[in-house]
Amino acid sequence: MTLSEKIIARAAGRDQVRPGEIVTCKVDLAMMHDSGGPRRVQPYLERLGAKIWDPARVVIASDHFVPPPDVDSAEILALTRRFARDHAIDAFYDMQGICHVVLQEHAHLTPGMFAVGGDSHSPSGGAVGAFMVGIGATEMAGVLVTGEIWVRVPETWLIEWRGALAPGLSAKDIMLFLCGELGMSNDYKVMQYAGNAIAELSMMERLVLCNMSAELGAKTGIIAPDAKTLAAVRAGGQAIGGDALAWQSDPDAAYERRLEFDASALAPQVAAPHSPANSAAVGQHTGVRIDQAYIGACTGAKLSDLHMAAQVLKGRKVAKGVRLLIAPASTLTTREAAADGTLATLVDAGAILLPTGCGACAGYGTGVLASGEVCIASTARNFKGRMGSPGASVYLASPYTVAASAVRGTIGDPREFLNAKATA
Repeated sequence: MTLSEKIIARAAGRDQVRPGEIVTCKVDLAMMHDSGGPRRVQPYLERLGAKIWDPARVVIASDHFVPPPDVDSAEILALTRRFARDHAIDAFYDMQGICHVVLQEHAHLTPGMFAVGGDSHSPSGGAVGAFMVGIGATEMAGVLVTGEIWVRVPETWLIEWRGALAPGLSAKDIMLFLCGELGMSNDYKVMQYAGNAIAELSMMERLVLCNMSAELGAKTGIIAPDAKTLAAVRAGGQAIGGDALAWQSDPDAAYERRLEFDASALAPQVAAPHSPANSAAVGQHTGVRIDQAYIGACTGAKLSDLHMAAQVLKGRKVAKGVRLLIAPASTLTTREAAADGTLATLVDAGAILLPTGCGACAGYGTGVLASGEVCIASTARNFKGRMGSPGASVYLASPYTVAASAVRGTIGDPREFLNAKATA
């Protein structure tokens, strides 16, 4: 079996499963956030007169309506807080970070877990070798009451990246390339990432790969655990043994497709409006004027992402007429970036710091765009109207490329800045 098939089989109480089978699985963890969580599922629970099957297996994060920009948002947050209190949910992260990042920072996920999340980017959990899928509010209500959910066992694609990423490239470039190469209609597949280039990535970079499996149209993404995985889980406070490394695909596992790519041949990628699939090498978009550069979201504002931006911005200034907005992915990210001097570098370059949260990525709060404005962002999606006005244009890129474009005032290749001596 593949890694995903093994996890599903264990959750279903089966020795073996095969693609296409429908099985009922016990859920190890359910995650919700303030937008699609308590305010959506509470009415179901009230009508059923039901309680949550196991509050210790539920995690809630308030990350969409934070800080509340209006009264309606404040009421949603108040409801979320009451829900967590009334249902005795201790793992409630109120305005502490984006749900996908918080799950990994606090080690709520471990290899081999079967998990669900009330957000389409819940495949992020695959970074630690868990099988995690996004579900809607009706399904989440069922999980909260029963602790179970049915699943049709998906086929797995093995996507191997050999070689090494060059300076100025990141996991975001890998995913934008794959969106352009494979499209966004790869329905109900598991994207399993492997190869020496993947092994070299940090855990938060691996999160980007699994997170953006949603942009490929996949059911989820997953990466087999290794020593980095165990170290990250332990750092998050979980006692985990070396036996967790046993969660691997069998050598003779059957994959529907096997794809191989050379990381050393990859150029920085940029996705043009209005789809991540409109991806091409940055040279195809060089010179496009921008009004805003946005470094935020679960795919683009973790500590490693802020480090990428700082490498480009150190000793430089944001171009006149361009606003560079940075919304760190968690309060832990902000604290660590302040401690190591990263925030000072960003602010000295002219960046404007925003509160932690999903923010403009999903069209909430500060940083949204006006009609006719052009933005380059480190977010995962650039659908029309997602970051504000339907008349705005959003390009997607890595934090390296976003920062370089902010300095130039036009979209450009970050390698030019990394190879040259920084100038004031």
